[in-house]
Amino acid sequence: MIYQNYIKPFLDVFSALIGFILLSPIFLTVMFILLFLNNGKPFYYHHRPGKNEKVFKIIKFKSMTDKKDANGELLPFHLRLTKFGSFIRKYSLDEIPQLINVIKGDMSIVGPRPLHIEYIPLYNKTQTRRHEVMPGVTGWAQVNGRNKITWEQKFEHDVWYVDNQSFWLDLKIVLMTINKVITRQDINASENDNMPAFGGVKVKV
Repeated sequence: MIYQNYIKPFLDVFSALIGFILLSPIFLTVMFILLFLNNGKPFYYHHRPGKNEKVFKIIKFKSMTDKKDANGELLPFHLRLTKFGSFIRKYSLDEIPQLINVIKGDMSIVGPRPLHIEYIPLYNKTQTRRHEVMPGVTGWAQVNGRNKITWEQKFEHDVWYVDNQSFWLDLKIVLMTINKVITRQDINASENDNMPAFGGVKVKV
């Protein structure tokens, strides 16, 4: 518990600050490009549940437009994703602003990814345990298949992480994430945008 409660929060903020400083040239470049492409709106904000289901506002670079159909409904994902948006997703650049969430204490570098608030009532007892820890920029599910695995498998990975988190596991996940970004494995999709919505799958309790 010493690592989870004291060491990890310090390492999160420290590493996020260093990461943000190192990535600031890329951050500023992407931000200014999106300011032009998205009519002055470079960021995407969305409420997500964090530790103990406490709601916070996640920050990402805006990779999609807000185009709507004749009924005022947002167009499908593939019709709103811009070419530049596809590029920043391809290299996971859209995730950089989440370092601000880590610095603010909303998120951790490593942990279960924060999903939609409307999923909370659909979780069973086991699945709900993913909220026992801080959500992460990357996580065990993300380095073990991301959108190539089912919701059931994602939650199994998330709960396994809750029960096994340690410094060495976090370091392993970070290194695996860096490798996947460099080799562009499983980084062209988002859990929240183009994967079928979670509908309350069941796992063993």
